[in-house]
Amino acid sequence: MNPRRKQRLVAITAVIVLVGGAVGAMLYALQQNIDLFYTPSQLVDGIGKDKTKPEIGQRLRIGGMVVKGSVRRDPNSLKVSFDLVDTGPLVTVEYEGMLPDLFREGQGIVATGILLDARTIKASEVLAKHDEEYMPPEVAEAMKGIKHVPPSQAQDKGQTP
Repeated sequence: MNPRRKQRLVAITAVIVLVGGAVGAMLYALQQNIDLFYTPSQLVDGIGKDKTKPEIGQRLRIGGMVVKGSVRRDPNSLKVSFDLVDTGPLVTVEYEGMLPDLFREGQGIVATGILLDARTIKASEVLAKHDEEYMPPEVAEAMKGIKHVPPSQAQDKGQTP
């Protein structure tokens, strides 16, 4: 192999390695910023045939309805916790900060945060829907047919929550 061909081969190989490294670094950086969307049922029961659940410490988004009577506020700080529900189990969201003006019990919300345990999210952001008609498409699809019965009423009617 003559020196000129050898030089071209080394240059082409170097370019391919550098481009591959740059693409790999970008994919790794993007992977850390992905927030997967879950409903409370998907979070607790898992998604898909293999019932894949998020890992503790994973960033995620969760959407559901705030359960009436579940909002608990710390009188000495801005800490608040509340329960979310869709068609099944309850998930607790803990948040510290100012809640949106439209936040209220019985309202649909989307929270972004970190999974603390199987049923608890430490939220960094809470969004409330802005009117009665709009809901993010993934939340609307997941929330079709919701008829949550509070645990106190479910026991009175002989239903399980």
